[in-house]
Amino acid sequence: MRTEDVLAAIATGLWRWDNAAGTVTLDAEAARLLGLPPEPGVYREAAVRSRFHPVDWNEIYGVVNLAVTEGTLAEARLRIVDERGQVLRTVRSRSKPVVPADGDTESYVLIGTLQEVAEPQPGSSAADTPITGDWRRSREAFLLDAGRALAEARSTEEVLRVAASLSMPGFSPDGLAVFGVAGERLTIIGHHGQSAGEEDPFTDMPLDTDYPAAEAVRTGRAIYLPSPEEYRRRYPATWPLARRFGRRSWAYLPLVSSGRTMGAWMAGFQHPVRFSPDERAVLSTVARMLAQALARAGVAETERELSLGLQRSMMPTLGPDIPGMTVAARYVPTGGGLQVGGDWYDMIPLPNGRIALIIGDVQGHDVRAAGLMGQLRIALRAYASEGHRPDAVLSRASRFLSGLTDGYEGVAGDDEPAAPRFATCLYAEVDPDAGTLDIARAGHPDPVVVSADGTAVIRQTAGGLPLGIETDSDYPTTRVVLEPGETIMLCTDGLIETGGHDMATGWTRLRPVLEEPREDLEELADALVQAVHGPTSHYTTGPLADRREDDIAVLVLRRESGRAPETPARRSVLTIAQAEPERISVGRQLVRELLHDWKDPEQVDSAVLMVSEMATNVLVHTDGDALMAAEVSGERGERRRLRLLPVLADRTGPGGLRGRAARPGRSGGAAGRLRRGDRRGRGGAGLRGRRGLRAAHGRGRARPGATAPAHRAAGLTGRLRGRRGPGRPLPGTLEPLRAPLSPARPGSRAAPLRSGPRRSGPRRSGPQ
Repeated sequence: MRTEDVLAAIATGLWRWDNAAGTVTLDAEAARLLGLPPEPGVYREAAVRSRFHPVDWNEIYGVVNLAVTEGTLAEARLRIVDERGQVLRTVRSRSKPVVPADGDTESYVLIGTLQEVAEPQPGSSAADTPITGDWRRSREAFLLDAGRALAEARSTEEVLRVAASLSMPGFSPDGLAVFGVAGERLTIIGHHGQSAGEEDPFTDMPLDTDYPAAEAVRTGRAIYLPSPEEYRRRYPATWPLARRFGRRSWAYLPLVSSGRTMGAWMAGFQHPVRFSPDERAVLSTVARMLAQALARAGVAETERELSLGLQRSMMPTLGPDIPGMTVAARYVPTGGGLQVGGDWYDMIPLPNGRIALIIGDVQGHDVRAAGLMGQLRIALRAYASEGHRPDAVLSRASRFLSGLTDGYEGVAGDDEPAAPRFATCLYAEVDPDAGTLDIARAGHPDPVVVSADGTAVIRQTAGGLPLGIETDSDYPTTRVVLEPGETIMLCTDGLIETGGHDMATGWTRLRPVLEEPREDLEELADALVQAVHGPTSHYTTGPLADRREDDIAVLVLRRESGRAPETPARRSVLTIAQAEPERISVGRQLVRELLHDWKDPEQVDSAVLMVSEMATNVLVHTDGDALMAAEVSGERGERRRLRLLPVLADRTGPGGLRGRAARPGRSGGAAGRLRRGDRRGRGGAGLRGRRGLRAAHGRGRARPGATAPAHRAAGLTGRLRGRRGPGRPLPGTLEPLRAPLSPARPGSRAAPLRSGPRRSGPRRSGPQ
């Protein structure tokens, strides 16, 4: 009996599909099974394809390509349809692709059999056949869920955990292992289903070992072992290592990402698995997704390690404790990328026993910004350690950054132009004993001072251009005095502007956080960050359309108090230079913030008017600068008192500005008192004219290098009394007083504002 007769008796036909020639050779039985005339012949590929259901043809095409790649059999079930699309029968195909000697995978010849199966009912529609049943739907759902879970994994550990939890439809493995490649050796990245220590024989294995995973890495082809006998026949050297696990089937698949074999994946089964084409397709798809997930996780872990290393090296922890003071700091990088940016803070011990606090922000959020930040921070630390004053430190740093960015050359292939960058910075030299901070500012946001009673006020300080804009820039120094119990906050613009805020609305968002009583500075620093990035920040978005995040750096310093006074006073000082009369508006805003919780708006308006009058008189009727000092004292809910002290400022001496007041009884001093509604005098100040004022307080400026100031004070202070809290406020009274400050010693530093100003001579009490 001929072979063709035997095959026809069992309804099995032969076919030969030449992919390069586009022809299909069929015997009589194969032609009958395909719905063609039952006789041998050679047909065009299109004539045979028209007999396959379109869905099944797409599937068999993928199965054949997989078999060509792996050099295995291609098995599939196909629905045969007539000209009307009705299913005639279902056939099973088992074919072997033969690739020519030149290795051209597109010119293969598929040789195999077609055999009829009895599942479908002739004449039924294709939609009702079981070939599109539950198994295929469950496989597609499994691959969809597996792809989603692996795409969301951010680390190698998460990828391995997802791979171990995969439940494949109908043939879930009980043991998994992921192998990596290190040089010419095979390593184990992770495993599941084995006890600890059982992976040791496979941990460091040469790639030329007779082991399935090593061969999968060397050849890039999957290896399927459906039985222990097959494993022992093909890999006798390593069979003793695998036998002790008691498994019945194994699949070893290469992990290929971007054309590079990065390892292998082993799936072991306790039950026998035939590894049908459908099962092989599922395993191959999972292996590809697993390789891509491991590649992404490796890149993410490398970037994370790099960013953490940059943060550890460029953002040091705060140094030793400052006697009598407490410091807290926070740094929050912007979300995404390498998690590093241009913001930084630093605390440096100085040679004179003081402490330098530095906070700054380099333009940008990329690696270049982080590199410039590191170089600039080192330069600032070097200049400060040499003992330079704050203004000199910033001037040298600006020259350094300007030369650094001008000489920057872009990296080859970088589309972004190598434009120079600038940086904002605030440098504060802290004297722990006196509680003073000498601040120089380079385009940075002003500090915020929180008084002992919880009132937060933006402390206006003189400043210059950001670092790196000009090679020769001046940075004037402003002295800020911290009384016991007061806190100063330094921050970058990210804390204020993140969330679509400008400087005004951002300050409104932060002010309640600063004014809430907190004993622990660490809690205050956390609360400031939570106000910007916490859950409540979504309800406080600003008016701007651009709501991109920015890096945040916060530095908080508090001067400790041994015993808090019963009624802490609010104090603030502001210098108004002759060349900067516009800073009078800053003084008005300062007074409004000091009196933000007063109940009588008329008293606040009166105090603001008094500031303008007195500061204007000092600038117009003298040749010196004005030093405005404000103090609010009194019990909460009871009568409060505001003192405004205009003083002529002296610029001589290394200490910066010094106040100088007229002595009591000196001729030409301000005579009488000015109440609201008093229209005597010029400009409402009660002064008798510029000539008399000059005769009393002197005309010329101090000579350069002179130790004794030539200026005299305007001799005016103002007092505003009223009631704060519940109930109706009392009407206020404005009164000019004399001798607000004691004269400064020649050559001494600026004297901090102490307790309330002293008055001399008889005083008439205003309305209480």
